[in-house]
Amino acid sequence: MTDTSSVPLDLHKAPEGISDRIALGIVKFMRVFADAFFSKRYGHRAVVLETVAAVPGMVGGLLQHLKSLRHIREDEGWIRELLDEAENERMHLMTFIHIAKPSLFERALIMGGQAIFFNTYFFLYLFAPKTAHRVVGYLEEEAVVSYTGYLEQVDSGFVENVAAPKIAIDYWKLPADARLRDVIIAVRADEAKHRDVNHGFADVLAAGASKRAVPEGRALD
Repeated sequence: MTDTSSVPLDLHKAPEGISDRIALGIVKFMRVFADAFFSKRYGHRAVVLETVAAVPGMVGGLLQHLKSLRHIREDEGWIRELLDEAENERMHLMTFIHIAKPSLFERALIMGGQAIFFNTYFFLYLFAPKTAHRVVGYLEEEAVVSYTGYLEQVDSGFVENVAAPKIAIDYWKLPADARLRDVIIAVRADEAKHRDVNHGFADVLAAGASKRAVPEGRALD
């Protein structure tokens, strides 16, 4: 079960250098489209955006795997961390599908968005892995903001605090009577940890550290 008690939610990594500013600009640009399409419909926003959020970990894990093979050296835990992140984000999607029930249009949007984002992120990670991790770090910062807004809607009664899907109860080991509010808190904590890990990876790459150990604050406990 995700420990939500020690996860800081309001952290922001100030950009350092042009590549960080480019990464932040990319994320802010993507945020404009998300706001235009979904506004305050956070459940539907979660369904579409989690299909994109599950891409970076898989791409990074794949390319780190190939790099480890090419250089015949240990990966210092990066591959497992990134693949765990991808699986965690996929479980977010599987959960919110039960809650938001995406329309045919949203499913089409998912297919198109994933195709574009996968290819773009693949080449970004291939040629600029530090920037790629920074993009994910900033994406996760925005995810924390979005899930906080979602939680506020539930707390205000604007969105019904429905029963948590069984898949969420099993995955996060929530109480049997858990509600949507509990799910949002767990997912938001996951996103905050992904934020910290990816900013940490970017910092390691920026420093050119020879010891590429996984940064503090693993994406999953």
